[in-house]
Amino acid sequence: MTWFYLILAGLFEVVWSSTMKLSEGFTQISWTVTTFIGMFASFGFLSLALKYLPLSLAYPIWTGVGAVGAIVVGVFLFGDKISAITWFFVILLVIGIIGIKVTSGH
Repeated sequence: MTWFYLILAGLFEVVWSSTMKLSEGFTQISWTVTTFIGMFASFGFLSLALKYLPLSLAYPIWTGVGAVGAIVVGVFLFGDKISAITWFFVILLVIGIIGIKVTSGH
């Protein structure tokens, strides 16, 4: 369950960062509320994961999942444009996240 919590924490990080953009500087109340719910869920699931995983493992995976997810959302939902070389580095992020998990021994 610990890894499930950590992945959920990362996915909720994508939720809150995406809805924060939609909140237009916290001026759109429904998106603002959704942002704070996403933050609460993200931090809550991260907290559960940190009960059993070391910080040095959990935090980079949490932020990595959030970063890759935010890039994907930015490109596909918000129309952000990124170059081929940027996609290369996104792939390296994914490889890094997987590498940290695989070599962690947890």
